[in-house]
Amino acid sequence: MMPEFRRIDVGELTMRVAIEGQGPLVIMVHGFPESWYSWRHQIGPVAAAGYTVAAIDVRGYGGSDKPHAVSAYALEHIVGDVVGLKAALSPHAPAILVGHDWGAPIVWNSAFVYADHFRAVAGLSVPFSGAPSRPFTHVFRELFTARGLFFYQDYFQEPGRAEAELEPDLRRALTLFLTSISGEAPVDAWPVKPADAKLLDGLKMPDALPAWLTEADLDYYTAEFTASDMRGPLNRYRNHEADFAWLSPHAGRTLDQPSLYIGGTRDPASTLFGQVSDPVAMMRRFAPNVEGHMLEGCGHWTQQERPGEVTRLLLDWLSRLG
Repeated sequence: MMPEFRRIDVGELTMRVAIEGQGPLVIMVHGFPESWYSWRHQIGPVAAAGYTVAAIDVRGYGGSDKPHAVSAYALEHIVGDVVGLKAALSPHAPAILVGHDWGAPIVWNSAFVYADHFRAVAGLSVPFSGAPSRPFTHVFRELFTARGLFFYQDYFQEPGRAEAELEPDLRRALTLFLTSISGEAPVDAWPVKPADAKLLDGLKMPDALPAWLTEADLDYYTAEFTASDMRGPLNRYRNHEADFAWLSPHAGRTLDQPSLYIGGTRDPASTLFGQVSDPVAMMRRFAPNVEGHMLEGCGHWTQQERPGEVTRLLLDWLSRLG
């Protein structure tokens, strides 16, 4: 059963939002390459628990507006969309945020920079590490590119390059990307390869889809990206320097709202690609009120791979916010 869809003016643009329930506002923010649909298992149960759930299509995705300029996808603008949605749907009360993958940095930093608007925040996959000390481009080029190794975010930097690889056969590209970093994937499913490789080089089609990803799910994702394109989603990766400049003035501050982190032990993003061994302990330095959970054997697509566990943890955390 589909939720109600509404197009909502959030200030700079109009977003498509999947809305269900009544009560305090919970905004759900997806990552790459996904959509509101990534929260399909959580929307109904959270709404049934007494909340208004608003699962968005991030700008550039699905039914939301898709500005052309690379700079339009800087974190400052996307966080502004979240703030604008909160103002439209809950003008007199702070909201709760939930995000996954790129959606996690979006919600962490929405709550970090605009604390008055958001009373609690949950992030899946990507932990919060405070205002950055340098652009992430510097980090991954030091860890990967300078050593002659491929890193997908470096590959995404040149506009048009990844688009040309992914868009001719979106269903195949999405299948390879989604399955290669899931918990069921073989250990070599995301191979080490040279820096000049392409994203899909070395990725193998699975003999069968994992239980969490159905043909119908792939149909939906493929149709969403076929109706638009990959430029907007990929532009998010092309703003690390702008994001650093925006967040630098907040260095030294902490995120003080009640926070929830859920990661997977087979998700490379949980360790920030090998930079930290214990993401929950690391987060406590920057978000002292964090509650953390690591799901054994879970890959990158946290709330889709482990819908029951994630929904249970979310509902339990929400029930204790007061």
